Amino acid sequence: MSTKRVQNAHISTHLPKLMRAFIDITAVMNGPERDEAMLKATGLSMERALCPILVLVGQLGPIGIVELAGKIGRDYSTVSRQVARLEELGLLSRQVSPADKRIREAIVTSRGNAATQAIDAARLEVAEQLFGDWTTTEFEDLVRLTGKLASNLIKAHPNDPSRKGALS
Repeated sequence: MSTKRVQNAHISTHLPKLMRAFIDITAVMNGPERDEAMLKATGLSMERALCPILVLVGQLGPIGIVELAGKIGRDYSTVSRQVARLEELGLLSRQVSPADKRIREAIVTSRGNAATQAIDAARLEVAEQLFGDWTTTEFEDLVRLTGKLASNLIKAHPNDPSRKGALS
């Protein structure tokens, strides 16, 4: 048995628990109830499926629809329709990409920015309840290690267009 295999035994031992935690986190985070509760807390009136798109454009925009679809794990045509709906609501607009004139990027409007700020405030309240009994060190470790994981995932998949610029 190689030295590397012995040194990495902890990975194979704990990987099932880690994967189970990711499944549980994803199930909760992707649950429709979460977005509905967030929208209710903010007083925003829009379809729940639009919330993740608005938030991502707010965090990553301006962003092309193909890249946005990859980041959210939805079909391009679905995301394009949802961006169009957010445009109708005055929360997003589209602009031609300065880097590539063929790409139309979604960008948050001032009204959309106010909506994302309301969502951020509601998310902060949830986080304060969720992490309220964690020490500062525990929470800082979570942030640091999650960032490290994200960085390593991006490095492992450099040609995946949905991962472009995720940490910038």
